[in-house]
Amino acid sequence: MAMIFTRKSLKLLNYRLKCLSLSCPGGRRGIQSSSNGEAPSVEVNFSNGRNMTFSSGRLARFANGTAVCQMGDTAVMVTAVAKAKPNPGQGFMPLVVDYRLKNAASGRIPMNFMRRELGPSEKEILSARLIDRSLRPLFHKDYRTETQLVCNMLAMDAVHSPDVLAINAASMALSLSDIPWNGPIGAVRVGLCDGEVLINPTRRELQTSQLDLVVSATKQNLVVMLEGKGNVVLQQDLLKAIKQGTREAQFIIHEIERLQKAYGRQKREVEVAAEVDPELGKAVRSMCEMRLREIFQDSTHDKMSRDNAVNEVRSNVIDKVWSSFPDTEPSLITEQFNQTSRTIFRELIFERGLRCDGRDYDQLRNISCQVDMYKPLHGSALFQRGQTQVFCTVSLDSQESAMKLDSLAALDSGGLKAKNFMLHYEFPPYATGEVGRIGPVGRREMGHGALAERSLLPTLPNDYPFTVRLTSEVLESNGSSSMASVCGGSLALMDAGVPVSAPAAGVAIGLVTKFENDDTKHLQDYRILTDILGIEDYMGDMDMKVAGTRKGFTAIQADLKIPGIPLKVVMESLQKATDAKSNILDIMSEAIREPRKYPKESWPVSETLTVEPQQRAQLIGPSGLHMKRIYLETGTSLTAVDETHFNVFAPSQAAMDEAKELIEGYMVKERVPDLEFGGIYTAKITELRDTGVMVILYPSMPPALLHNSQLDQRKIAHPSALNLEVGQEIQVKYFGRDPVSGFMRLSRKVLQGPALGIPRSLNKSAGESGT
Repeated sequence: MAMIFTRKSLKLLNYRLKCLSLSCPGGRRGIQSSSNGEAPSVEVNFSNGRNMTFSSGRLARFANGTAVCQMGDTAVMVTAVAKAKPNPGQGFMPLVVDYRLKNAASGRIPMNFMRRELGPSEKEILSARLIDRSLRPLFHKDYRTETQLVCNMLAMDAVHSPDVLAINAASMALSLSDIPWNGPIGAVRVGLCDGEVLINPTRRELQTSQLDLVVSATKQNLVVMLEGKGNVVLQQDLLKAIKQGTREAQFIIHEIERLQKAYGRQKREVEVAAEVDPELGKAVRSMCEMRLREIFQDSTHDKMSRDNAVNEVRSNVIDKVWSSFPDTEPSLITEQFNQTSRTIFRELIFERGLRCDGRDYDQLRNISCQVDMYKPLHGSALFQRGQTQVFCTVSLDSQESAMKLDSLAALDSGGLKAKNFMLHYEFPPYATGEVGRIGPVGRREMGHGALAERSLLPTLPNDYPFTVRLTSEVLESNGSSSMASVCGGSLALMDAGVPVSAPAAGVAIGLVTKFENDDTKHLQDYRILTDILGIEDYMGDMDMKVAGTRKGFTAIQADLKIPGIPLKVVMESLQKATDAKSNILDIMSEAIREPRKYPKESWPVSETLTVEPQQRAQLIGPSGLHMKRIYLETGTSLTAVDETHFNVFAPSQAAMDEAKELIEGYMVKERVPDLEFGGIYTAKITELRDTGVMVILYPSMPPALLHNSQLDQRKIAHPSALNLEVGQEIQVKYFGRDPVSGFMRLSRKVLQGPALGIPRSLNKSAGESGT
């Protein structure tokens, strides 16, 4: 039977064949499946018996690479997609990481007005930065194609955190894709409990862990990224955790490599920039080398003068070289100058044994500290380290000012529903002498503020009665402003009288490496730099920020520009940081040694007010009128803690004294006679109600209810049936106070004999009242 194809049917057939080719093995974007048609998957077994599962090839097959990482009931899918070609004139590698926590993945509905996920939260931004810093060092240096990683939460339980799973899934997705990436890497979370290292601890275990550290590593036990916080962890314990985490990451790397060999796609060819004419390179170096060496060896230069001198040489060299090579693009000459400048800067560090500002490798910059800057501030400090200057202020408020967390954020923070300590980091453009727009906090500022907050949080008491907001404004910046925020923040907290367990300080450690034949797998030589400048961060290979007290570490964050460093270098860097931290704390102690003991006039005060149950109505007032008046007139707020206690917060001691006067006026306390249980007293009726009569036993007593059931031996529906009137005095018996409500228990019928009969008039009255 002959088949006749129309033009429309042929187009439909071609479209279906194209879709089939995309999903079948060998398709343009499809990931190969195993021989039995199932999605390839592997299981990683860690030394503590816990497992992590990787799979690919079943979901999101249009992406360049897709991977699903699962541990327990938490599953994260990461897709990697790159454009076909780089944008013309692209001078950097535009990597975008989108990490979003989804309420649907944990069976929740968002609690905002729209009932849907809105903009990224702080936790999501910090997790995206964590993934970015783990992956970026392993991209080819000439790769300039725009790449996007999307982390999709498929399911979330209350046991395992998804951020580490997202790093591993991204590593597998890039490894299986055709994107040129020199992975894979493995990432594990490391905890520490009673001296025992925990690999990928659960959320419950993290609540009692002294350490929460994420270690990203590549082959040959090379560390790529470190980020963590600790409750004053000793140096030897931190080193043990890093070693163990690096070893455990090798299991993940081994399994991803197996999948990559079996199912990975061939990597793209990187479009390497056209080689510069050797004569051009020689001309640029010969014209700038002597002048750059002179600039980089002149220790009298500061940040601005050094930058201006280098810019002047750059402009002069570009003009002269371009006149000799008129067919060359000025941008290529600029790039060649920048590479030459970086090479000369690094060579001088190895040759001289000194840095550009005249310091040796371990020397700190000049440090000065000052506290108690302005009287209205609860606490303030100015910390200056070289040309990095940070102004920190502390504001104390009531516990009602704590930042409330939504359900997902509370779940990820171990069940914490409110934060009573916040550190806000600000980096205005004038800090670097630039003109820029001041607006919402950026991702960089959010990351630096979170790092400084993690560094100081372990030193704060858990039962502090105030909410603490610490602001850190960078006034000048020439390297390590986040660690300066730790030092200045610790000084400001002590100036505010916050009872910190110990002062904390932070320092940034840099690294300059030299490889054999530019092969990053064979490290030939290196120099570790303590307290790096901005130019040393830009020209160097590592920025390791370390913070803590004299006893141990509270936070660490290591960012690398090379694909991994040996554990030996990590250990030496931590030792340098420990020595520098102790020296910084010695200098800080000259300004203030411990939290201020004598209160300032501007300090807020907090007290606990005990109120008898029968007096709550007097304190609160009708519709809360009394409490509102106290707040409006004195700024003092009252918060109910339980049935008999109120937390009173006042912005100053004078406001507290004024509020106490108002409270005493509302709660008039007259002498209350001692009432004897079972005693008989004369009560005066003040009001008739449907349920009974209101009576008082003494003049200053608030009226108490004598219920209808306790008025007479006979059953009555209204007090008027007994001809009771307001102002009438009756005999009652006192049976103490109710243990729940605190109200008096009174009875009149127990003083009467048994009911012998009911008069007809009473029967008639009861019938008319509906009984």
